[in-house]
Amino acid sequence: MTIAIEPRRPRRTEPLTPDTAPPAMGAKPAWIKVPLSHGPHFKGLKRLVRDQGLHTICEEAACPNIGECWGEFRTASFLLLGDTCTRNCGFCDVTTGRPGAVDWTEPQRLAEAVARLELRHVVITSVTRDDLDDGGAQIFAMTIRALKRRDPGLGVEVLVPDFQGNWDALATVMRAGPDILNHNLETVPRLYSRVRPRAIYTQSLELLRRGKDLSPRTPTKSGLMLGLGETRDELLTVLEDLRRHAVDVVTLGQYLRPSLRHLPVERFVPPDEFDELKAIARQMGFRHIESGPLVRSSYHAHSQLQ
Repeated sequence: MTIAIEPRRPRRTEPLTPDTAPPAMGAKPAWIKVPLSHGPHFKGLKRLVRDQGLHTICEEAACPNIGECWGEFRTASFLLLGDTCTRNCGFCDVTTGRPGAVDWTEPQRLAEAVARLELRHVVITSVTRDDLDDGGAQIFAMTIRALKRRDPGLGVEVLVPDFQGNWDALATVMRAGPDILNHNLETVPRLYSRVRPRAIYTQSLELLRRGKDLSPRTPTKSGLMLGLGETRDELLTVLEDLRRHAVDVVTLGQYLRPSLRHLPVERFVPPDEFDELKAIARQMGFRHIESGPLVRSSYHAHSQLQ
């Protein structure tokens, strides 16, 4: 699908202004600052995560919205299969190394924690486990079923890895009945060698399409980080690719550099551009769009089932 828009020079070739140029590490534009928001559920969730030996991507990836999601919306994103990833993506703050053994009690412990906190919506993701034949699909399925047994009305989103193209593994997850299937493209194809060096753009698109084929009524979702050096035309092409693969929900947010070891920010994208991209994505036919500097893959996840 092609959207008629006014031609524009690629963003990377435009001169950077003091407001959008990447500043020194730690300095950010005013629109990146997050208001402190630790509602009544925040401390309880933090304590229970520690007590149960669980991991959350909210903490591991230093999400700026953790206070809002945990404290106000009673949603959280849990990280399965430990806290050590077999990949070393240029943007990600999760530890890379050799993971430990699979903890088969993890799904039940997570379900118990979610029930105790009376959460309304959970996102289940994992470190990438290329060392496992199924990439961890069985643990995903066990967790979905454990959560649904405890609370059939709980919203359960799964943010899955690419399973190295193992579609039987994807089918294992879909048979368990998640409410949303999420797999992030993260960036445009040209930047994959730097940003996602062991991922394949077309394989990730195929995963999303196959997920829809396996469960046509289950919404599919993907997310992109902006500010890594992508051009406007590249970004719009990716959005069109997502719609061609029947993706329903898209999230667009600003990439923030976790440390000096990670990829630098090429550009801070102003809020009005995120608003413009949201309008374009709506014209393309996405059912739900979250677009803004502080948006992350799980931001307002609870509202995407409405």
